[in-house]
Amino acid sequence: MDRVPALDEPLKNTLGAATAKVMAEHLDLHTVGDLLHHYPRRYEERGQLTRLADLPLDEDVTVVAQVADSRVLKFNHGRGQRLEITLTDGSGRLQLVFFGRGIHKPHKDLLPGSRGMFAGKVSVFNHKLQLAHPTYVPLGADSGDDAVDAFAGKLIPIYPACKGLESWKITKALDAVLPRAVEAVDPLPPALREGRGFASLPEALLKIHRPDTRADIEDARQRLKWDEAFVLQVALARRRYDDTQLPAVARRPRPDGLLDTFDAKLPFTLTEGQQKVSKEIFDDLATEHPMHRLLQGEVGSGKTMVALRAMLAVVDSGGQAAMLAPTEVLAQQHHRSITEMMGELAEGGMLGGAEHATKVVLLTGSMGAAARRHALLDLVTGEAGIVIGTHALIEDKVQFHDLGLVVVDEQHRFGVEQRDALRSKGKQPPHLLVMTATPIPRTVAMTVFGDLETSILDQLPAGRLPIASHVVPAQDKPHFLARAWERVREEVENGHQAYVVCPRIGDGEDDPKKKTAEDEAEKRPPLAVIEIAEKLARGPLSGLRVEVLHGRMQPDDKDDVMRRFTAGDVDVLVATTVIEVGVNVPNATAMVIMDADRFGVSQLHQLRGRVGRGSAPGLCLLVTEMPEASPARARLGAVAATLDGFELSRIDLEQRREGDVLGQAQSGVRSSLRMLTVIEDEEIIAAAREEAVVIVAEDPDLERLPELRTALDALLDTEREQYLDKG
Repeated sequence: MDRVPALDEPLKNTLGAATAKVMAEHLDLHTVGDLLHHYPRRYEERGQLTRLADLPLDEDVTVVAQVADSRVLKFNHGRGQRLEITLTDGSGRLQLVFFGRGIHKPHKDLLPGSRGMFAGKVSVFNHKLQLAHPTYVPLGADSGDDAVDAFAGKLIPIYPACKGLESWKITKALDAVLPRAVEAVDPLPPALREGRGFASLPEALLKIHRPDTRADIEDARQRLKWDEAFVLQVALARRRYDDTQLPAVARRPRPDGLLDTFDAKLPFTLTEGQQKVSKEIFDDLATEHPMHRLLQGEVGSGKTMVALRAMLAVVDSGGQAAMLAPTEVLAQQHHRSITEMMGELAEGGMLGGAEHATKVVLLTGSMGAAARRHALLDLVTGEAGIVIGTHALIEDKVQFHDLGLVVVDEQHRFGVEQRDALRSKGKQPPHLLVMTATPIPRTVAMTVFGDLETSILDQLPAGRLPIASHVVPAQDKPHFLARAWERVREEVENGHQAYVVCPRIGDGEDDPKKKTAEDEAEKRPPLAVIEIAEKLARGPLSGLRVEVLHGRMQPDDKDDVMRRFTAGDVDVLVATTVIEVGVNVPNATAMVIMDADRFGVSQLHQLRGRVGRGSAPGLCLLVTEMPEASPARARLGAVAATLDGFELSRIDLEQRREGDVLGQAQSGVRSSLRMLTVIEDEEIIAAAREEAVVIVAEDPDLERLPELRTALDALLDTEREQYLDKG
């Protein structure tokens, strides 16, 4: 049996089962290699004092500070005793408290004037910040402790820690595994490493964990960032290369065919942006390897029209097109809007018949058996040129006559495996168009969607009016909320309609069992659709036609509510985020988002895009009870201040961890990036992409670069590996 490579060895062999268990459960570290890639968050200089003024409440912290004073106090009529020690660093003070028998050692160790590293959770007692029973390591030069030698004159790494495993315990664990760093397989090709003047990987690992100078840290960080960017870009470059090797049927529209007939009937001209993007798509469709294109468009920029014209071009050429939507409401909405746009062209008999018409079918998981059977038959015979559906399209029993194009709407809702499952239904790989209304910064597009070419629609159709957005601070200024409901009434009196969006449904089933810290702080669950709808119908919106829409309603009921809202028979729709993407009701001009602080920046931007889609201006009111100085209010202020989705996506990304952006659902990458930050390291990502393209073009299977191949295998889990090998 092969020897386990040094870096793949389980941590329990080196550190013992107890420590390994805590590392696995709380830090997701399982092997020696995982621990070597658990980098310090920051570094303390020996003797440099941490700013106590910046301590976050309720977080585990590590501080380096000086003991100002120490005293033992009696309580409970002298039966109990506690030790109180005050730490200082010039910026603030922090109290340590120890009780009972636990006071003797710290009382002896922590004398006034001595220094130490202290770790614990920050709490408040009697208006003072304190750590109760913190763990500590004295740093006094005369303490005789081994820790002094370890830390003296050096940069002290402070690691991301957890309860039961303080930063210096991680330091000791790393001391045990660091000698193995020499066995780390270096993924960078020697020519690239030397050309850019990088340290070797073992050297970079030693420098990041045990630096002698700040320059060591910077050297190591640059090298380790490059590793992450480069290996990921090689994976994506191989995917793109493999795709160019696949055969596909070129799909060109017929002169005077379905597409030309459709275009001739359009009551408006396409925007310049739509024409440019359509040309890029048609050029791709005309080639004999599959198109892989990402279409980014601001909310309301006309992506659906671009996608529909691409689908009609494929139907013209004798193929079929499938559109995959993330929710039933959205699939029904797309089906409705596409059949309306096409008119009699959607009522065809045979595919490519003389009357230039085709059939447009809907396929969702909750359809009745007869309707489903009918839809499946239309697909397998080729009677239906266009199918719109949910995950139901991916099921094994769905067969196509000749699938030529797959359009995936709102890519961030689908894993790569799902989009590939649908692509595998073509006799040859179909062309792929991925659409998103969530604007993606260039670096994220290169990292998450790096296997796709990108087209951007940033022009709104003529006549679109901007949406006015305002924050409504319900707690500070209750009369603002009352005015918000008056504004909704005014819109309805002017013949328009409104949405009210809530974070949850609220029929008792979905009350969160586990409360978040934010919920605890607010002492109330998020506002719910059903309760808000009842309150509004009885109170500020009485007399208006108020209806609810949420994901747990029966599909027919959902469709019925949407149809009546679209037809203008409902004044106010109180809904969850099921309306977030794709719902198109031009007469809806106002939206009130309750507990707006519970939604992400991009999600608020998406929701807001549902209003102002007609000839009247839109209004979006962001209701929150968060205090004025809170980060949540700042976030809502940013959303209200700009309609630029790319600017908002940047803000969103800066506020979230990279792992959320590069999560498993989107990229299949097992772990989030540890050193690379997608927004700040744009130049590294772009340069790594260029290098990766050159290397893969010269050596697609990386036969001459076995170390890179090994690093790639480590990056990709089995699902991702299958995803890269699919076609």
